[in-house]
Formats: sequence, C-alpha cells, structure tokens
Amino acid sequence: MVGMRDVARKAGVSVSTVSLVVNNAGYVSTDMRAKVEAAMRELDYIPNELARNLYRDRTDTVGVIVPTIAHPFFASLTSALQHEFAERGLKTLLCSTVDADKGEAEYVDMLQRHMMDGIVMAAHTAHPADYWTSIGRPIVAFDRYLGPGIPSVDSDHEQGGRLIARQLIDSGARHVVLIGGPRAQFHDLAAHVDDAVADGNTTFPTVRYYLTLEHELDAAGVRHDYVEAGEVSEFAGYAAAARELFDRFDDVDAVVSSDTGAALCVQEAIRRGFSIPRDLQIIAYDGTYVADAAGLRLSVIRQDFAALASVLASRLSDCIAAGAGEGAAGGASKSSAGAAGAAGDAGTAEASDAAAVSGDGLADGVAGDTAAGDATDNAAAQSGGFGETVVPVTFVPGETTR
Repeated sequence: MVGMRDVARKAGVSVSTVSLVVNNAGYVSTDMRAKVEAAMRELDYIPNELARNLYRDRTDTVGVIVPTIAHPFFASLTSALQHEFAERGLKTLLCSTVDADKGEAEYVDMLQRHMMDGIVMAAHTAHPADYWTSIGRPIVAFDRYLGPGIPSVDSDHEQGGRLIARQLIDSGARHVVLIGGPRAQFHDLAAHVDDAVADGNTTFPTVRYYLTLEHELDAAGVRHDYVEAGEVSEFAGYAAAARELFDRFDDVDAVVSSDTGAALCVQEAIRRGFSIPRDLQIIAYDGTYVADAAGLRLSVIRQDFAALASVLASRLSDCIAAGAGEGAAGGASKSSAGAAGAAGDAGTAEASDAAAVSGDGLADGVAGDTAAGDATDNAAAQSGGFGETVVPVTFVPGETTR
C-alpha cells in the first residue's frame, strides 16, 4: 500500500509537506503542491480518511434524525438536506427512529464519540431537555424545542394557521374539522420550562398552526373540531380519521390536514358523493409531491423545503465551525447571521401573510413564491426567540378550495 513516505520520496519533499497538502492545512508553495499532487497521481495514492479525520478532528459527516422516511414530508426534507450538505462537502447519515431499534440514542453516541460532526434532530424525543443540553456537541433542532441553548429552525406555522383561517372564513366555511397527531403533543413541554418557549406549552412548534387556526375560527364564530390520526408514522390512522370525520360530522364543510390526510379526505369525500370544493373545501399542510396525487390538485400551505434545508445546513455548519462546546449551547441566543440577518423586516403578520398567498398551482408556486424569495439567501428567514429561525410558508390555491 502506498503511503505518505512513498509520496514524499517521489516528490522529493518531506512527509510533513505531504501531510499539509493532503489535509489542506498550512502554507505550501504552488510549485511544491504541484509536485506532491503529481506524485500522488502517479502512485495512485489514496489518503487514509481515518488518519485525516483524527488530524482535523472532523469526519465531514452529519446525522439527520427523522421519525420515518416513509412520510412524504420527511422524505422531501431529507432529500433537500442531503443536497445542501453535499454542497458544503458533508456526507449525510440518515436515522429513521421508527425503523431503528435504538432510536436516536445510537446517533447521539456516535456524535459524542466524534464519529460525526453534528446532528439535525427532526424527530420527536422522549428525552428531557438536560439530556440534549449535556451532550456538548453541535446539534440543531428542526420543528421542535430540545432545550435552552440549542438552536432550532421551524416553518412559520402561526402564519400558516392565519392563511388557512383567512381562506376558510372569507369563503364562508361554517364547520371546520382538523385532522392531526395526538392532542397531547400540544402541551408536552415540561412544567418547569418557561411557557414562553413555545405556544401551547409544547416542544412541537408544528401544532402552532392548529392553535392559531382554532383561535382565528373562534374569533370569527366558526365551529371547529379535531380528529386524532395517531403518530406521524401511522398512515392507517389517517384513513381511519378521514372515515371518522364524515361519520361523526354530517355538516362538515371544510377539512384541514397534512398532505396525506387531505389526499385521503378527497378520496373519501368523493366516495360519499361530496362535490369539492362546492360542498367541501380541503386544505393540505406541507406542499409535498402528494398534493398533486390526490385526484384533485390540493390547495396547500407549502413549507419551503429548499429554504428550510438551507437554513438548517447553514446553522449546523456554523455550529461545527464554532467548535463542539459552542455548537450545542453557544450561538443559540440569537440566530446565525447568515440564517437570519435580514429577518427583521418581515413587517406585520398581516403584511407577511398577504405576501405569502400565491395564485399559481403547486408546481409553479415553488418557483414563484414571493414570500420566501430566494431560499438560498435565507433573506426571508425570521429570527424567533430562544435561538429559533423561522421560515415563511405560502398558501397555494388548488382545486379543493373556493
């Protein structure tokens, strides 16, 4: 096997010079670098990545933890994340907690052993906040609160709730049924944590769109109900919930759910003779590929996967660059400059919501979204409290609303 000494001998330089070239560390003159690289090519030298990692204390590998990649939302998110990390020269190691015996624990152990450089945590966790804050390595949370000092990136779910409410109230909806996960998630934040951390005293910011929508409907005097569909990985639960809502509520005239739940509601409603959107409006939340596969093009609140992935990758890269200790707890009192520097000009909630309504179809809305702008700029990301970076959402009308 060809080693550094062989390369050094061939190039007529010292082993330390070869090491500097291989690890791209320290100054090496252009001529000297060219000699070393030519020797490497001639000898078919392949650097020992394990040795390089030990030298740099870096693996160039990050973990992405999701509940399940079978869910369209997390499939879309991980695809966008892998692209963003690859652009930064990082490899992605994926963990689907539903499909892994040890859940996230094995990946956290790898992080602590320096077998990866950082983690994006996008799955629900039963671990208390002090578990995450004690790790002392780079972690960024997606759509959840892990603990004080750990940065997070979320979609603007309150904006999403207001956009849905505006559509349904303005179109005359009288009875709205929401389908979602266990209602217990709305109030799962430990009692000793300040309630201001998240609306509804929850570690799960996604529920803000339900809470905001319910608040707006209450203010407008519109009846609403909630049907539980089980955990995010329980797809059969959404089909059962779709049947249940029509069995329980014969006067329902609007349904709000994830893309999967909304698509199933379209199919169930058509089977039962509803005319969509005349008799029943259906709004999906997520804006994945499923929104175009329901039989009718769903009206959706589209989460900006490109922007979310860009901000997540930027924040985790910043944490890694800042060092292990600061990655987990430092830099979280404010959003990173690249992720949220231009966030302050979002304006009032009403102005932001108005800008987030797209008149195009779902596919066109991705390209023409005036709310999010250029995702890679992160220019529209808003800085929330507790190290939270918030990315705007967009309402994209389809064939299932009036």
